Amino acid sequence: MNIDDTIVAIATPIGEGGISVVRVSGRAALDVAQKIFQPVSGTLVADMPTHTAHYGYVCDPATDEAIDDGVLTVFRGPKSYTGEDTAEISCHGGLVPTRMVLGAALRAGARLAEPGEFTKCAFLNGRIDLAQAEAVQDIIRARTDEALRVARRQLDGVLSTRIRMLREEMIGIMAQIEAAIDFPEDVADLQPTYIAASIRDAVAHVSGLLSTADKGKIFREGIQAVIAGQTNVGKSSLMNALLRESRAIVTAVPGTTRDIIEESLNIRGIPVRTIDTAGVRETDDVVEKIGVDKAREMIDTADIVLVVLDAARGFEPDDEAILRGLGGRKVIVILNKSDLVRESDLVELEGRIRYWLKENLSAELTIVKTSAPMNEGILELEAAIADMVLAGGISTDGALVSNARHRHSLEEALSALEQALGTAESGTPLDFISIDLRSAVDALGSITGETVAEDVIDRIFSEFCIGK
Repeated sequence: MNIDDTIVAIATPIGEGGISVVRVSGRAALDVAQKIFQPVSGTLVADMPTHTAHYGYVCDPATDEAIDDGVLTVFRGPKSYTGEDTAEISCHGGLVPTRMVLGAALRAGARLAEPGEFTKCAFLNGRIDLAQAEAVQDIIRARTDEALRVARRQLDGVLSTRIRMLREEMIGIMAQIEAAIDFPEDVADLQPTYIAASIRDAVAHVSGLLSTADKGKIFREGIQAVIAGQTNVGKSSLMNALLRESRAIVTAVPGTTRDIIEESLNIRGIPVRTIDTAGVRETDDVVEKIGVDKAREMIDTADIVLVVLDAARGFEPDDEAILRGLGGRKVIVILNKSDLVRESDLVELEGRIRYWLKENLSAELTIVKTSAPMNEGILELEAAIADMVLAGGISTDGALVSNARHRHSLEEALSALEQALGTAESGTPLDFISIDLRSAVDALGSITGETVAEDVIDRIFSEFCIGK
């Protein structure tokens, strides 16, 4: 990437739509726009004020032939997304006009942008830090309202502000230590208890951020919930009830589902990849056996397993066998077809299952009663899933760590701080404490981009779409 280049890309999805946007950014962005855009007002692009829109015609720079009519919006740096002069042309949203407008901009002197290059320019020009840049991608990929809320807070700089405050506190401690080492006659002796207390406070703050990482990851990446159980217990009906549509085929014939069926759900703001599996049983049918094997593979990798039982059939040995293989896992037991059983029998059945779980798995699992075709118990099941995944609840209003890279950097910072704390408490010379603090400062700086390697930056932005 050459930051002196003027870059162009289609900023909207390829396909047919109301409009498409072609974005040009860089030192010569307005010159490129001047060569290909003729406003009906006759105003020169160079004279257009920032943040103004102008109707006109997009023309081929070689022939002056009109390609399409549209709107040119001018953003002058540094008050633009990239921090540079930017021109956005909104044209008709079809494949041919969009590509022709792009081609005109390329012939006028711009080059095709690399993936994420506009956002990379914003980072390099100081418009946003690295954590905020990653939040842009998270906003685009958000699958639920809460996932969007988490990403939006990160783009607003909530996490970055916490990180910068921590870095400044540690840099302040380092400055005092280095002053005491370099100018011992002018600086009062630093008390080890004071240094240790300051580091201990930093440890608490970093630990607090790390404590949000598991749940933050859930909002960003979602979870995998596998619906498992014997044949003909209503797994597919339950899947359809959760989806609020008939996605899986439902029949009275055991073994109807022979392959895994995946769908995405939004459960209380949590992105959930729900997987309906073949009924687990011994079978001589080659195709069904493959489905059963796949079901077991999915169960092994699931974040949460929804074990469905047929309440009308009771608690059978095959149900016990399935639950035995799930010791230590996050499991919700679902008593489906509960509308076919008297309430007193349901209470007795639930009690028998709880006793078996306690005796055989030493576990107290959540049990939910449902009737999938009647949509009974579905809201209770969704609440149980959310409660289990977000045990103890979590607020998405504060700083939340949702990115694996950020978590790794915080873990490095915590390790360095704990080492610095041990050094301070043992009475080791001050310069050794300063070394550990420097490691912590660098680890935190890698989150916001102050101390990150160029190859890491390149890798982050390579995952963006072209045009963003």
